[in-house]
Amino acid sequence: MSGANKSKAPVSRARLAKVFGAVNIGSFRISAMIMGETETGDLIVLGSGHRASQGIKRGYVTDMKAATYAIRDAVERAEKNAGQSVQSVWIACAGAGLKSRVSKVEIEIGGRRIEEDDVEHLLVAARDMIQPDGRTVLHAQPAHYTLDGAHGVANPRNLHAERLGVDVHVMLADGAPVRNLMEAVQSAHLEVESVVAAPLASGYACLSMEERELGVALVEIGSDVTNVSVFAGGMLLGLRAIAMGSGDITDAIASAFGIRRFQAERLKCVSGSAIASPSDHREMIPVNGPNDGWDEEASGPVARGADEKNRIPRAELVSVVTQQLSLLTREIGKSLKDMGFSGSRAGQVVLTGGGAELAGLAEFTQSALGMPVRVGRAPSLTGLPEAHSTPGFATLAGLCLYAADDPIDIRAIGARHREVHGGNTGKVGTVGFTRLFRALKEYF
Repeated sequence: MSGANKSKAPVSRARLAKVFGAVNIGSFRISAMIMGETETGDLIVLGSGHRASQGIKRGYVTDMKAATYAIRDAVERAEKNAGQSVQSVWIACAGAGLKSRVSKVEIEIGGRRIEEDDVEHLLVAARDMIQPDGRTVLHAQPAHYTLDGAHGVANPRNLHAERLGVDVHVMLADGAPVRNLMEAVQSAHLEVESVVAAPLASGYACLSMEERELGVALVEIGSDVTNVSVFAGGMLLGLRAIAMGSGDITDAIASAFGIRRFQAERLKCVSGSAIASPSDHREMIPVNGPNDGWDEEASGPVARGADEKNRIPRAELVSVVTQQLSLLTREIGKSLKDMGFSGSRAGQVVLTGGGAELAGLAEFTQSALGMPVRVGRAPSLTGLPEAHSTPGFATLAGLCLYAADDPIDIRAIGARHREVHGGNTGKVGTVGFTRLFRALKEYF
């Protein structure tokens, strides 16, 4: 996976060799980013922008016209900041029933030396062995090779073996929701370069290579969907999607206090916390914003149980937040256990996504799961605005990093395969294979 250049030195636009556009289509916001790669391989964010989401629910397009308008608007904001336009974009997919699996394929070599054609023949066989079961294949990436069943082979070329094998990471999604996402982007007058599973993009932004090799869980808390994924041996090994997110906390606040959703969202973001404090009972927090009047149409209704100034005890707000978080962390814990990430095989948990911006969430989750937890943000990219360096924009930045790295996909073998492998035969062998083998045995 690509490591971004973290230098803050200015980069001349004239030296840009490539430009990537990325769009993250979420249920809460739609964000866009334009990134350039210089001739020396440095990455620089040229511009980014976002707006409130429309026509998207739990990662699915529910209103094509509204979604198309919001996507076009977000991209135009990024283009304005970048001072240049893009014709094509990479898009993230967080819903659509994402599933991850590892496929193993072997071919007979007969004890002779392995040639380039053998590797290509193996990857063709692996491609033909993929069984999507009527679903769409988003990714099919070679993870590592085996010789006569022995793992840990970075580059099998010029070695002798009876059998040559490869383990391929396959990411599947439901076809119709993916096509709807693509159509919404295409209707915004943009070509789709690729649809990338959101956990893969987030992993590029939030996880170090060492974490991905040793084993780490990535929990991306969106507005309507929480994706829980497990990485080990340098690749994504398992994925579970939970139909809950930070928007459910907002809804619980709105319901508990009988207020409108925008009031509840503001309360959650400004005064909400996952950690209770002894002073919470004494602290009264305003339901209305500082610029709101007393017109109920504009500012919303008076909260249930509020005082004469429409204030509520902070303790009551925190209680509602933590009740919802208990439900969410229980589901996260179940998902991690299902994927074998528990007990002695558990490790670091990284929280990202807009929901990870809630105050005290890492401490709450660490206590609930009994595992070390940290919050994952986008790396320090040149040109990235501070406002977009938060967990809520990590997937967007990761999309650009993924685009710059453009990992090998066995469905694109042939000329591109020979170009990649001929010039850099170690490309596929950049992960820790001993750890990958151990991870495959432990998690599958």
